[in-house]
Amino acid sequence: MKTITIGKYRGLQQCATPRGAISVLALDHRNNLRNALRPNDPKSVTDQDMIDFKRDVIGLVAPAASAVLLDPEFGIAQSILSHDLPGQVGLLVTLEETGYSGDTTARSSTILPDWNPAKARRMGANAIKLLVYYHPDAPTAGEIEKLVGDVAEQCRQQDIPFFLEPLSYSLDPKEKKLTPKERRRVVIETARKLTPLGIDVLKAEFPLDIADEVSEEAWGKACAELSAASVVPWVLLSASVSYEIYLRQVAVACWKGASGVAVGRAVWQESVTMTGEVRKHFLQNKVFERMQRVTALCNALARPWTDFYTIAEPSITWYRDYASDLNR
Repeated sequence: MKTITIGKYRGLQQCATPRGAISVLALDHRNNLRNALRPNDPKSVTDQDMIDFKRDVIGLVAPAASAVLLDPEFGIAQSILSHDLPGQVGLLVTLEETGYSGDTTARSSTILPDWNPAKARRMGANAIKLLVYYHPDAPTAGEIEKLVGDVAEQCRQQDIPFFLEPLSYSLDPKEKKLTPKERRRVVIETARKLTPLGIDVLKAEFPLDIADEVSEEAWGKACAELSAASVVPWVLLSASVSYEIYLRQVAVACWKGASGVAVGRAVWQESVTMTGEVRKHFLQNKVFERMQRVTALCNALARPWTDFYTIAEPSITWYRDYASDLNR
């Protein structure tokens, strides 16, 4: 068990259930949300359309989660100002600019201009999230590792938890995604390479291609391997799988060591085709029920993040050296 600072400990508490399970409602989507809202003409989706959708989801579904993940462009300030974001729900704030730069086989990730962990901490974030495109064998692997280390240091100085979301990709320009065999290796090797770099929670892809491997026993072995490779708690992202498939993945992942989820489209994806009161009714009922069920499943099966971290017993004068300790 690792000793962490009181600020990081408190941030993780605020993003988790009382039992220590992490159940994050993810809604930091930008370009892919525009495409989903109006597939035939994504450029016609206005900024206000994006804001309105996120406000609807957050206002009606967030109470079923332990935390929400939002972006600074269309989500955070708007949801706070409108009171759609509940005060008792944790807030993860994303750092990255949407998409990637560079070649498809050597991807680079970029932080949003004029945005950083210090600003996010100042506006009330409980944790930071960074998405990176990563393949351990890519020419840009070292560049991504340096970026992760730099953000980890900034989060250390701000005493705020750091969630890292690495997304894998194929190095073969003829292939859009990894082969099933390579996916397992890359996802697990990514955890082994990146989790020691100062992050606090890994937001991981499911380590198998479920279209290729349908056996839940095989799923469990791969998830156990991922748990062994990660030196920090990990939570399962949902990508674009169906809700029913995701529930099965969550059960297996948590049974084999995951500490929870960060789920987006698997719970709310159908609502992008809806508008007005129809959308609100669907969110308030079906999507809320889904999120509630995911959180209950995590509470029942997930490995608490407190299995990984503790804080030193504070003396009555701990506060005197607190800031100087962070700036070392």
